[in-house]
Amino acid sequence: MRKQEKRNWKLNNKITNIIREHVKKNLKQYLIVAIIFIIGILLGVIFINNININEQKEVSEYLNNFINALKTDYEIDLNVLLRNTIVNNLLLAIILWFIGSTVIGIPIVYAIIMIRGFSLGYTIAVIVATLGTWRGIAFGLITLFSQNIIFIPCIFALAVSGMKLYKSIIKDKRKENIKTEIYRHTIFSGVMAICLILSAFVEVYVSSNLLMLFINYM
Repeated sequence: MRKQEKRNWKLNNKITNIIREHVKKNLKQYLIVAIIFIIGILLGVIFINNININEQKEVSEYLNNFINALKTDYEIDLNVLLRNTIVNNLLLAIILWFIGSTVIGIPIVYAIIMIRGFSLGYTIAVIVATLGTWRGIAFGLITLFSQNIIFIPCIFALAVSGMKLYKSIIKDKRKENIKTEIYRHTIFSGVMAICLILSAFVEVYVSSNLLMLFINYM
């Protein structure tokens, strides 16, 4: 038993070191992606704060109706939700992989990252505006934090992988180098796709249950 625990500890430590070294080597790229994502969040918050009163009421009513439905007899089909979430996450991974594999696709990758940030900022702003500051923050953390703690680093990593591929191709345009870098980008994207599938399971089976618990005590 102790040997198994020791092996698990060594494996976890190795994975942690690999991730740490990867981030350290590509820190500049990760900072660029993070800044773009934060700009997207801020734009989402600004957008919801500047729409007219009628539109704000409609958005708030939609969220309140959703919460009230969950409080009654409304049941979420977790299997359908899981399937849809996995498909959406894999589709995003494929799009980021494909666009990141093209030299002209990096601006589109940036745009996707900004849009994801905008969606998150918009969602948080709607929740806070509807439920109030403290309940809104609590609701947002419960419903958004658990899956995004995996989801956001994964899409950051996919974007950075595309940026690395672009830089490698620009530096060395030999066919052998391009093939090698595309192969690395593809393998790395595959690993991130698996992590995004894990994120889907967390979103459906962890976030959904936490959401129901929180709503019952609201």
